[in-house]
Amino acid sequence: MSKKKHKQKSHKAKTGPRSVSHQALKGRLEVTRSGMGYVVVEGQENDVLVRSSDFATALNGDTVRVKIVKENSRTGKMEGRITEIVDRKQTEFVGYIQLSQHYAFFVPDTDKPMPDLFIPIESLNGAKDRDRVVARLVRWDRDDKKPVGAVVSIMQPEDENDAAMKELLAQNGFPLSFPDDVMEEAARLPDTMPQDEIRKRKDCRQLLTFTIDPVDAKDFDDAISVRPLENGLYEIGVHIADVSHYVEPDTELDKEGYRRATSVYLPDRVNPMLPERISNELCSLRPHEDKLTFSAIFQMSAKGAVKQFWLGRTVIHSDHRFTYEEVQEIIETKQGVHAEQILLLNDIAQRLRKARFSKGAINFSSAEVRFKLDEKGKPIGVVVKESKESHQLIEEFMLLANRTVAETVAKQKIVKKAIPFPYRVHDQPDAEKLAPFIVFAKKYGHKFNTSSPQAIAESFNTMLADVQGKPEQHVLEQLGIRTMAKAIYTTENIGHYGLAFEHYCHFTSPIRRYPDVLVHRVLQTLLDGQPAIDKKMEEKCKHSSERERAAMECERAGNKYKQVEFLKEHIGETFEGVISGVSSFGFWVETIAHKCEGLVSVVSLSEYDDFRLIEGDYSLVGRRSGRAFRMGDKLTIRVVAANLEKRQLDYEWIPGGEQTEEKQKPKKEKRTKEHKKYKQ
Repeated sequence: MSKKKHKQKSHKAKTGPRSVSHQALKGRLEVTRSGMGYVVVEGQENDVLVRSSDFATALNGDTVRVKIVKENSRTGKMEGRITEIVDRKQTEFVGYIQLSQHYAFFVPDTDKPMPDLFIPIESLNGAKDRDRVVARLVRWDRDDKKPVGAVVSIMQPEDENDAAMKELLAQNGFPLSFPDDVMEEAARLPDTMPQDEIRKRKDCRQLLTFTIDPVDAKDFDDAISVRPLENGLYEIGVHIADVSHYVEPDTELDKEGYRRATSVYLPDRVNPMLPERISNELCSLRPHEDKLTFSAIFQMSAKGAVKQFWLGRTVIHSDHRFTYEEVQEIIETKQGVHAEQILLLNDIAQRLRKARFSKGAINFSSAEVRFKLDEKGKPIGVVVKESKESHQLIEEFMLLANRTVAETVAKQKIVKKAIPFPYRVHDQPDAEKLAPFIVFAKKYGHKFNTSSPQAIAESFNTMLADVQGKPEQHVLEQLGIRTMAKAIYTTENIGHYGLAFEHYCHFTSPIRRYPDVLVHRVLQTLLDGQPAIDKKMEEKCKHSSERERAAMECERAGNKYKQVEFLKEHIGETFEGVISGVSSFGFWVETIAHKCEGLVSVVSLSEYDDFRLIEGDYSLVGRRSGRAFRMGDKLTIRVVAANLEKRQLDYEWIPGGEQTEEKQKPKKEKRTKEHKKYKQ
């Protein structure tokens, strides 16, 4: 059990059930389709029921304060009324305009009950009756019968994709545009760097420096420099855009950056954390331009041993902008622009990677899907991207910089207390999730040593190496990932289990992650010899973790929309797939060619047999035939339906198309035993 889990359990045991009558509790409002609300309060076992008449001006997802007006001491059930809106989850909505002669209303597209917005005629922004628009909630005082809004933008009827992506962002609480005061503040930032600012910094403009990013990237937030030293070592600099120089605490830019906390990457767009004036211009480390940076500069041997390092503010000049594909070609052909330096960095990166795994880091592989889009954002193809050495080169040096910064801060104390700092932590696997996975993996011949967290990591790596290229690789990797805890930001440093780092933080992407901005600020106070105490740091960590999860949900939904949109043009066609999930009502299949997941329902299987779920075996088994559909099985499916509104794909199984190699199945006698037990 990790320190964190132990602390959480102890805390729960200490507090126990207690009366909360007359208290004002802080929590998140969740509104059901029926209109009833529940406020979820952290640390409280029961949610607080709130009737729609007691919402005040709160909407679904808002953080609120709720006063308890009724409590059952026996059951612990509570009823309350909302007294304050602490933070709005969503202020922009997608919907349509209802226009009359003297006024207009905005009707939101939502399955959660909420009032229409009153739109003054002067705030229509050119919108006409029945136009589909994005509207912003401008004001909602307690005395107002209706919330007041303004039209932000008008959607074109033919651009269904644009509306869908904007709706995903809005539903997850990400604003679709920046407020005027934020844009004005960004516009006032100077284009040129003052000479007195440059003089304060280490000047690295003469060093060979380059960026390596995706081909379509515009926000280059990290660069690498390299040069040989007379002592036989190499100086390698990891240079990060100095966003904190431009975005100062408590400015409108800072407040908006904190509110968003992250950029969101959808298939056809980026919803940035900061205005493009900062993310794509002032802070982007574009080639042949002087830029302000925050750097970690290492003296390293050719074998990757760090002999010493320096942290501080710098000014750099990028000499070249590489894409990952260009660097990969240099690695494979051993020739090209700056090939000597690229090959040196790659060799060191691979040594760092090998050392990391030998110390217990877990080597889960990941394939990323990217859609080829036409000018309207419609998918016309799918590209499956795998992590190659060019990606690993950047990854390892970023990990090194992140770990070094976290270690440096962790050593500093104020009155023997740790400095509040946004560590990036990853807890040990949950024993309850791990146990059934170990049993399942054993069926394929993989044994797990659970004597320590390190032993579990070694067992994972042994299994992952053994399954490479085998039919069961996909299922064991997917189920293994599901046993893992989610990484979060917190001031309580319990280490990063997956990376096998005792200290870790995010320092290298301040253009797109707010915690990195916080890291830069804390680090600079230490370098200045005046460490600052931010009493709200844990609150900021929690907010950043919540926004990160919302962004991930948004990105998954965006990818799912594109999958459905892509296969909508292939209804009736058959594809090879792998079973990626199993439930009592069917199983999910992910197509091998384009990683598009859809459901084969038990209803569609009823003509073949009566199939029931065996949870421990991750399979659906026929009552009469014993025919099993198990996670990881390969089979053939036909696309039968594609619902864009629900983002759902329906498949049907094509008998006779599945892979039948015996090596794909666990040992027959164990399977038969499970199935006999099920039949009984």
